[in-house]
Amino acid sequence: MEITSVKIRALYSGSDRLRALVSVTFDNELAVHDIKVIEGKERLFVSMPSREADGRHLDIVHPINQAFRDKLEKAVLRAYHLHD
Repeated sequence: MEITSVKIRALYSGSDRLRALVSVTFDNELAVHDIKVIEGKERLFVSMPSREADGRHLDIVHPINQAFRDKLEKAVLRAYHLHD
């Protein structure tokens, strides 16, 4: 599955850890919205769209393996740094 588009939908600054909301398109056929760029204690990281249920955050969509998670995070953070 190829990442064919990464769009920064909103940028945030301030005291909150949320830095951006991102949409990613795969194979020009599937779009995933509301991927978050979060400022962690040591680095930026990507958080997948989730919903809250019973006080827990449950992913709506997520990578199945670490290799694809790394590929997705690299593409999202590259796009974020181009807009930052």
